[in-house]
Amino acid sequence: MSVVASICDGDASPQGEQADTSASALEGARVREGCALVTGASRGIGAAIACALAADGWPVAVNYRADEDAAASTVARIQDGEGRALAVRADVSEPGEIERLFEAAEGELGRVLVLVNNAGVRRDDLALSLSDEDWTHVIDTNLTAAFRATRYALRGMIRARFGRVINLASIVGPRANAGQANYAAAKAGLIAMTKTVAVEVARRGVTVNAIAPGLIDTDMTADLNGELLSAVPARRAGRPEDVAACARFLASEQAGYVTGTTLYVDGGLSA
Repeated sequence: MSVVASICDGDASPQGEQADTSASALEGARVREGCALVTGASRGIGAAIACALAADGWPVAVNYRADEDAAASTVARIQDGEGRALAVRADVSEPGEIERLFEAAEGELGRVLVLVNNAGVRRDDLALSLSDEDWTHVIDTNLTAAFRATRYALRGMIRARFGRVINLASIVGPRANAGQANYAAAKAGLIAMTKTVAVEVARRGVTVNAIAPGLIDTDMTADLNGELLSAVPARRAGRPEDVAACARFLASEQAGYVTGTTLYVDGGLSA
């Protein structure tokens, strides 16, 4: 059985019977009121999270930067499962694009009540050779964009007295990985931001958490060498669906008392 309760699929209560106030009923009401927005959702972890949230009944805005065909494929998968989804093109590293992204998502699907900051890039090099451009591009995409999207989403979440912000960090944040000073700085910053914002909004019905994947089998990790895999106690790479299962839980009503934390999905690599 899924860790997430099924969305209210029972019959309406007979007249005179007390209204259903269970977690599943409340979650169904939240789904009807708003939507989920997943940045960088055309492929890999983002696509898996978008599909998992749709399976829980959330209408999902599938953000992408360049790969329109992949985004359309993610939307089609959701629609094939009788879910609602919308592909929205936006480069989240550009300041003005965040507002346009939210306006497009909310205009079609309702207020964003679940935000998954998943968009990320890598530009690896040793610190001695790392250019200012590569440093800035990674920080702007992986950290600053997540802050701007979170800041925009929080207003609506606080008004609704419900919200879920889920930031995709990495084990590279707290764990050194040579050649990734920019990526590590962004992901460590994302974990710190998660904790701070979680404390700021904890009394408003809004939770803010991070997920730190280890070696996950995606296009983004295809070029990493086998030495990292040999360091994983589970001796295998994870799947995007492993990460999506955690995001699905953190977005649920059942995770309402979980905030300011980081879930590691890494086969024991951080142990």
